[in-house]
Amino acid sequence: MSTRSVILALICLLAAPAGAEEKWRSLFDGKSLDGWVRLNGSAPYSVEGAELVGRCVEGSPNSFLCTSETFGDFIFECDVKVDWTLNSGVQVRSACRPDYKEGRVHGYQVEIDASERAWTGGIYDESRRGWLHTLEGQDSSRKAFRGDGWNRLRVEAFGNSIRTWVNGVPCADILDSESPTGFFGLQIHGVGSDSTKIGKTVRWKGIRVMTEGIGEYRTPDDRLTPQYNYLPNTLSDREKKEGWRLLWDGTSSNGWRGARLDRFPEGGWEIADGALTVQESGGRESNAGGDIVTTDEHGDFELSIEFRITRGANSGIKYFVDTELNKGEGSAIGCEFQILDDAAHADAAQGVNGNRKLAGLYDLIPPVNVRFNGIGEWNRAGIRAKGNHVEHWLNGFKTVVYERATQAWRALVSHSKYVVWPAFGEARQGHILLQDHGNRVSFRSIKIRTLNKSRE
Repeated sequence: MSTRSVILALICLLAAPAGAEEKWRSLFDGKSLDGWVRLNGSAPYSVEGAELVGRCVEGSPNSFLCTSETFGDFIFECDVKVDWTLNSGVQVRSACRPDYKEGRVHGYQVEIDASERAWTGGIYDESRRGWLHTLEGQDSSRKAFRGDGWNRLRVEAFGNSIRTWVNGVPCADILDSESPTGFFGLQIHGVGSDSTKIGKTVRWKGIRVMTEGIGEYRTPDDRLTPQYNYLPNTLSDREKKEGWRLLWDGTSSNGWRGARLDRFPEGGWEIADGALTVQESGGRESNAGGDIVTTDEHGDFELSIEFRITRGANSGIKYFVDTELNKGEGSAIGCEFQILDDAAHADAAQGVNGNRKLAGLYDLIPPVNVRFNGIGEWNRAGIRAKGNHVEHWLNGFKTVVYERATQAWRALVSHSKYVVWPAFGEARQGHILLQDHGNRVSFRSIKIRTLNKSRE
């Protein structure tokens, strides 16, 4: 842990209001498993000394020891010690229902990650959307976990906010409304038949919760970690301070027009239930309402946008778009973040080495690290363009990185469908486009901020 992190942890402890200790309630008595129930897998949990111990077993799916009681707003703390070969987690605001995936435990999980990836304190949405806050790029957070000893986890859930700390170092910060209440759960991850992990343990102690008057005891926001806002079509106070603004207001067509129109299309697009949806029209490109673009042009930007696709769907998010380039049939021209059902659409097998797949740079660069939440689920695309440097992100993972206007870039373009467009992809700015490719695809939470030197 860095000197700065230690100082911050001490400040938080010293700043805690008087009487805080009286507010805590123990969830583990150090003697029994009273108040806890095992769900899903068959990993055994037991009490050894004053420690609650879970052991990996062969052939079991993920196992969870869960509180019988559910919680809404809370501050939660526990100490955890994990064998360095294992992955584990603590479920918060979680549930287990017969009508959801045959009773699988699902909900927010505070990651316990002893691997070199070191994402302990990140937030994973177990059996639902996957990662909500990785620790990618957060070196101080990744270094907070001690692999050879006990670690202190802290979770503060208040309204739509969930924040985490490891050994006093801030790690994750999300805004989300998917689960306002639920139980706590201690995970023993399934290890299959890996004999090197069978019998290895995860140990917990000091498991306690505070539920009354917690507003007084919440940790001040030091803005040392990124914040990820999953509340549809909203900007948090933090996002506003960081320069984000909505490109779509969630209710109207303001700020958008047809790529070949001076107004928003009269048909082919639907605005309803907080989503902007292109309608199904048989899979033909720009056949119904046509592509839509921002009325303004953008350069040196960071874009965040959620999308949801139907089975077999094809669409895309284009940027640096010049609506005057293509006057013929088809879509307007620009660099494209591909949106595609790779499993069911033929285009995934076209192109070269997978360069037409989801989250890739269409017809140019294939994606890596693709984490797709699934058909009918919301996924978050990110595009960051600063000068000639461009990145694609999907659900918190970087999938593409490239430099425009280089010899390598022009060589890529020369072997693509874009070779007919002079200086393709080299404009300093352009429109952002949502593509009508004839399949039903929805968009929401479209946000952008202009990048400057302070955000490089």
